[in-house]
Amino acid sequence: MTAADLLGVSIGNLWRMKLRTFLTLSGVIIAVGAFVAMLSFGAGNRRTFNEQAESLGLFQTMHVYPAENEEGEGPFLDAAALESLAALPGVRLAYPFQGVDVTVRTADSVFTAEAQALPAEAARTRMYTRLAAGTPPGDDQAKEALVTEEFLDMAGIGLPDSALGLSLIVEARRAVLDSAMIHALDDPDGERGRRLAEVRVDSLLDPGYRRRVLRREAGDAAARFLDGFLNARETVRDTLTVSGVLRSDGPRRLRIPPLLIPEGAARRFEDGFFAEDPAELFVALRRGALFDGPRRPGPSYAQITLDLDPRASHAAVGDSIRALGFRAFSYAERFAEMRRFFFYFDLALAAVGMVALVTASLGIVNTMVMSISERRREIGVLKSLGADDRDIRVLFLVESAVIGVVGSLAGIGFGWLVARIASFAARLYMEREGLPAADLFATPLWLSAIALAIGLAVSLLAGSYPAARAARVDPVEALRSE
Repeated sequence: MTAADLLGVSIGNLWRMKLRTFLTLSGVIIAVGAFVAMLSFGAGNRRTFNEQAESLGLFQTMHVYPAENEEGEGPFLDAAALESLAALPGVRLAYPFQGVDVTVRTADSVFTAEAQALPAEAARTRMYTRLAAGTPPGDDQAKEALVTEEFLDMAGIGLPDSALGLSLIVEARRAVLDSAMIHALDDPDGERGRRLAEVRVDSLLDPGYRRRVLRREAGDAAARFLDGFLNARETVRDTLTVSGVLRSDGPRRLRIPPLLIPEGAARRFEDGFFAEDPAELFVALRRGALFDGPRRPGPSYAQITLDLDPRASHAAVGDSIRALGFRAFSYAERFAEMRRFFFYFDLALAAVGMVALVTASLGIVNTMVMSISERRREIGVLKSLGADDRDIRVLFLVESAVIGVVGSLAGIGFGWLVARIASFAARLYMEREGLPAADLFATPLWLSAIALAIGLAVSLLAGSYPAARAARVDPVEALRSE
């Protein structure tokens, strides 16, 4: 028999057993549909992550952090470090992350927000060009600000366009040593004078008495010093105009402060003698270097962001950063780990889908075995007319393949439909919860091709036993029994 004859006979046999064929096909369709829908979920998540990372330019971004040794000391991320990092091969731009809490006053509201200095060059990178409205600040000295959609929520502004041109009064309090020293020496209530007047001069020769007096006065001076350092801070104020609104849809680690200020204007809000964290003050006190000034000539940064050349090796840049004594974080390196996670995630989903396919294959075996019992006379006639065992085996395998191909094609369509419905429901839920809407399901062509190949392979494997059994039918016994 030719291939066309085999295909025609097989379809005719399946058509004669409509109900049984329909039920068998239904099992294959549901199994392949489940396989496609599950892997569509993995493919959709991977595609969403890739698109988000590409749109934000994360694969060309690396973050640098200070690294401390066991003694809690290490090189600062200061201006010198910024210059060294910018000079590394493969680095196109290096800019600091210097967050500071500020009070923002608008015509209608007053609230506290985190602000970050944003150099003009950094504002032109992909990370800061995802604008919902307006443009970034013109240059480092511009009295303008770039705000995020999170800032609009704080200010009670609905539409991004409504924020453009909005005047902001930005205030920050700086911790300076002068105020602390004034508080330590000041005696507004005269209590220190009264204590000194009560000191018995003749008893100062007694070491115990002298020690108690010195401890009391030193403790009082330290308390006043800390109170002045923490509470009597200098207030810095500036007026800025909103020039643009940045979309707030990045990953959590990439969270951008609500207020972005040009680098020149932001310098006014940076801390003074010591950092905002009083721990640095205690370190200076412990080292006996309180009046030596800060250990660095300028401000230090909690983080420096590097914009890399797309051709640069992240591993080489990371090694160079670690050689300078800092820690490095790269989304590209983290993505390599996530690809491994997605691989195992897809394997787990495929394993669940394969269980359904194996179950469906049992239906094919059952259908074909029952077909042998009902078609023994047909098999006997075919063999008496010259068909050999191979022809009979191929005939049953073709019938299994037809079930597999038709069921797989319909199952791919069914799985695609289920994935679309689930994706639509997920988007509605995310929008209702105020989350950035993302398409969590995707059915690429490679997935459809794999589903078709697996469906066909499982069907042929399931039909191999009935085909072998049909090929062993004795034509004489088959015709005699009928």
